[in-house]
Amino acid sequence: MSQIDHLPPLRDVIERFDLRAKKALGQNFLLDLNLTARIARAAGDLAGSDIIEVGPGPGGLTRGLLAEGARKVLAIEKDGRCLPALAEIAEAYPGRLQVIEGDALEIDPLAHLTPPIKIVANLPYNVGTELLVRWLTPKEWPPFWSTLTLMFQKEVAERIVAKPGSKAYGRLALLAQWRCDARIVLTLPPGAFTPPPKIDSAVVHLTALPEPRFPADAKTLERVVAAAFNQRRKMLRSSLRSLDPNAESRLERLGIRPTARAEEIGLEQFCALARDFG
Repeated sequence: MSQIDHLPPLRDVIERFDLRAKKALGQNFLLDLNLTARIARAAGDLAGSDIIEVGPGPGGLTRGLLAEGARKVLAIEKDGRCLPALAEIAEAYPGRLQVIEGDALEIDPLAHLTPPIKIVANLPYNVGTELLVRWLTPKEWPPFWSTLTLMFQKEVAERIVAKPGSKAYGRLALLAQWRCDARIVLTLPPGAFTPPPKIDSAVVHLTALPEPRFPADAKTLERVVAAAFNQRRKMLRSSLRSLDPNAESRLERLGIRPTARAEEIGLEQFCALARDFG
């Protein structure tokens, strides 16, 4: 299926509107509509959901989401050059695509959406992690979104799903896995993009849990995890001393080896530490 709708191929769209990807905006365009449709399908059944898409560019994933039956797509695009191409998509899917020009870090999309809401995006590399952390740390849980289906550099994707004992395991893994099920659903080589990035990319699918896996105060957990991983090669009895001079005795009382390093400690133990520090 080389075409998913009656609109022109993305290469033609890019040429017609002179949409050269800008490094400053973290842009790498995915032009294969088969792949954009696969990413849309990885988000699950879209028919009854509103979708937030950040950085649609020329609209490849946007078209995939609409063709796969999304009730509505709210596309947030910082690059004004892309707006005419997105307007053509909006005409082809009347009433189902709304485009907002602006910075996703500064826009509150909720006024424009009706739950249930999913977020699906090929995130610009320069803001991807910051957006993910914001979506994972709202004031209230469950969040406004039910799932996140997001493309990152493969290295970042591996940090999200990493397990204890691995080099990729750290703050991002704990933040994501405390409140979500997270898995990599698709890996893409550099050649899938224009221009090709220097590294592979991967799509991560995160499903919000009704409540966190283990009880803990979010801010305290973040503080403990940050202290532990800011000096990840140090033993916990040393790295946690900034929070408590008697960290070693606290760790012993909780049954956690004071000589262990942060990358060896699982989510449940970090939550136990957060409760104790709380």
